[in-house]
Amino acid sequence: MVRPYLKDKEKQELERRIKSYTISVRDSLRAKIIILNAQGKTQEQIKQELNVSRRTVMKWVNRFIKDGIEGLRDALGRGRKPRISTEINNLIITKATQPPKNKSRWSIRTMAKEVGVSSTHVLKLWQANEIKPHLTKTFKLSKDPNFEEKFWDIIGLYLDPPDKALVFCCDEKTQVQSLERTQPGLPLNVGHIKTKSHDYYRHGTTILFAALIYLDGTLISTLQQKHKN
Repeated sequence: MVRPYLKDKEKQELERRIKSYTISVRDSLRAKIIILNAQGKTQEQIKQELNVSRRTVMKWVNRFIKDGIEGLRDALGRGRKPRISTEINNLIITKATQPPKNKSRWSIRTMAKEVGVSSTHVLKLWQANEIKPHLTKTFKLSKDPNFEEKFWDIIGLYLDPPDKALVFCCDEKTQVQSLERTQPGLPLNVGHIKTKSHDYYRHGTTILFAALIYLDGTLISTLQQKHKN
């Protein structure tokens, strides 16, 4: 039995099958046999590691040598038919990047109800493809040439405050903000979390500054047209 040489695409596909939650156990096992054989392990070593017979090892390695990835398929009419079709799985992945009407994203349960499968199946499929609709990754692009110096000044104040001093952080609070992000974000995709800029433009926002004195419940507030006032 000649050890097969793996092309990059073949190796990537075999490794995907090994890690996938949606592929059958038998297909994952066949991929492991080919990977181990390509690493130079003997039939006996593969047999012991995967708890299979040498006949099984020889069968799938020989079929891979002859027909490549296609040789790892069952013959026509053999094996259990998949309960959930490839078309449904592709739909679950594709629709995940397309939020439903009047909602910002799909949840596991709403997606399961939409395509008619269990929420567990949707969860495993999203995990296998690194789809995370519930997460948003923000980023900060500052044009201030002294941004890094100011950044470390603030961090240092929190990590090492002056002796017998309290450090407070405050921010403005608005009821309704008409905001526009300064940079376009990337949408949700397979293996990629959607992003949005940390910075934004304000359009006609009234700024409310407020502070609460916890000792007596006194509220101090002021309204400004600009938050730099």
